[in-house]
Amino acid sequence: MHLVEVKDKATRQLFHKVPYLIYQNDKNWAAPLQGMVEDIFDPKKNKTFRNGKAIRWVLVDEQGNLLGRIAAFINYNLSKTYEQPTGGCGFFECIDSQEAANLLFDTASNWNKENGMEAMDGPINFGENYVNWGLLVDGFLPQGYGMPYNPKYYEKLFRTYGFEVYFEQYSFHLDYTVPFPERFWKIAAWVAQKPQYQFRHFDFSQTGKFVKDFCAVYDAAWSFHEHYKPLDPDDIYDFIKESKAILDPEMIWFAYHDEKPIALFVMVPDINQILIRLNGKLNLPGILKFFYLKYKKTMTRARILIMGVDPKYQRSGIESGIFWHQEQIMKKKTHRHYTEIELSWAGDFNPKIIAIYEATGAKRAKTHYTMRYMFDRKKKVSRAPLIG
Repeated sequence: MHLVEVKDKATRQLFHKVPYLIYQNDKNWAAPLQGMVEDIFDPKKNKTFRNGKAIRWVLVDEQGNLLGRIAAFINYNLSKTYEQPTGGCGFFECIDSQEAANLLFDTASNWNKENGMEAMDGPINFGENYVNWGLLVDGFLPQGYGMPYNPKYYEKLFRTYGFEVYFEQYSFHLDYTVPFPERFWKIAAWVAQKPQYQFRHFDFSQTGKFVKDFCAVYDAAWSFHEHYKPLDPDDIYDFIKESKAILDPEMIWFAYHDEKPIALFVMVPDINQILIRLNGKLNLPGILKFFYLKYKKTMTRARILIMGVDPKYQRSGIESGIFWHQEQIMKKKTHRHYTEIELSWAGDFNPKIIAIYEATGAKRAKTHYTMRYMFDRKKKVSRAPLIG
């Protein structure tokens, strides 16, 4: 076995071929768009490169057969917020071979060591954590857009190598054909109609205002988090630009108290229900098929990407007010084809958001792990501290 660094068109193609080998008989897997994966490793498109670096490899045997792949990266803005400098690895795919997995993990950890790191998290993303983040260990079902999917044996490969759980990530599923608990709607309607609160959904014509409001809520909601870093407005503009084809303005909400932004809610149609039919490629036929399937209302699931509330209003029930307004939209004829909502992901370190999800009647359906490998093997992993 030997590793090949990904650095040209030919090796990039090998990198993208590996998952097709792993999931060739798995009907739950939706191939991600190769262009979106490549954007993550493009310094011109991924702003994490401003203060970070990344590298990736494919693993082949002596006959040139693909065995696996991995990427290693360091986000220096994030790495220095931990007790020890911590890098990452991700986009891991591997045959069921501990020997092959160990070679991939060794290569990623050695690269992180050479760049001053003392630990490595994985599998994670080189960028924001709402996509490509975590190891699936429970709930091997079709995943919501951006949520990782992997074979069951991956957990064994990670644990045997020495990774330990840093935190758990829970995804809740809501059967939208079943009414919410009556008590929830009573509270929601009461909050939603309070005159001091205003609720507005996103409008592309006022993108600048809503990006500003998004940053204000995000910074208020997460500034007390151990690994907080201020949100770059350009990241939100980029997300809107890149996701415009799937974003539904009526699924993105903001709450205000006397016109001050205090809460946000972002839900997207589950594009995986279309991607699973495109085989990871968005060429001209793929584009036409995408819009046809979108028009035919193929997407019956939606995924909540993020929900945040200014701590001063976290006991006000404001999030239920957002759900109430969203419900009025979902009752409209054009939105009635949605039958399931995935609320993801809630870290085990955030009991407040877990309580909010459970209050809707949603059930925990999937669990992912964010795992950590300490380079000093005498040191144990400390679990992520609880928020609040």
